[in-house]
Amino acid sequence: MKRIQVYLSLVMLAIFAQACGPGSPTFVKNPVDDLIKDLSEVPNFSIILYDMDYDEAKEQYQHQYRILKEPVGADTILEETTGWMPVSAEYFNEQVDNMGMTIASKTNGTVDKKVSPPGYNQYVGNEKYGQWSQKSDGTSFWEFYGQYAFLRSMLGFGYSPIYYGGWNDYRRNYYPYGRTYYGSSSNGGNRFGTNSTHTSSRSNASRWNSKNQSFKNRVRSQAQRSASRTNRRSRTGSRYRGGSSSRGRGFGGGK
Repeated sequence: MKRIQVYLSLVMLAIFAQACGPGSPTFVKNPVDDLIKDLSEVPNFSIILYDMDYDEAKEQYQHQYRILKEPVGADTILEETTGWMPVSAEYFNEQVDNMGMTIASKTNGTVDKKVSPPGYNQYVGNEKYGQWSQKSDGTSFWEFYGQYAFLRSMLGFGYSPIYYGGWNDYRRNYYPYGRTYYGSSSNGGNRFGTNSTHTSSRSNASRWNSKNQSFKNRVRSQAQRSASRTNRRSRTGSRYRGGSSSRGRGFGGGK
């Protein structure tokens, strides 16, 4: 029994050394979870991934978020943009294609972490904020009421129409199954997300968009490799915990 205990102790030390050795990722708490907690008293809000970057001097992945919130009892929507927040390589990799999209929202007290085009879960299609109108060719588009017209800018649409066809496709074929909807633009690319007409048409500068493609590709690959290493370590740790637990019960039963 003593040999078994010594062996297990050595294995645990080896795993600990591997996890804490050179090149291992530093734990960074997900800032979106903190934002959701800070907004716990707010019944309705949206958190949009506004911008992203990698600080080479600090070796730090970063996000910036835009928050739209409706305070209790107020018939208005307030907007704020956070400062730059550090995120883990894993979370950066998870959200790398979702710049400009809603990555968390809360409607009537219920939090939803499905990634969606900005406003598609809360404002577009909601008769409190606007209505569907028709062009002369019969095409339906969303029109915000005058008091909420500023939402077009806050959600990043500018003068670009929000068509019923795309919104309905998302609500019927993507949202129920937790699938991310990027849509399609007239040039064949994505309508939403990091590499899309929606983010490229921003009226103000985006730090990520200002970087050259070589930098973006390098950061993407680096974050993906780091996320893969973390996932492998996690799977290895799970197998070890499961195996040791099983052996412990086996030896105990042999007494």
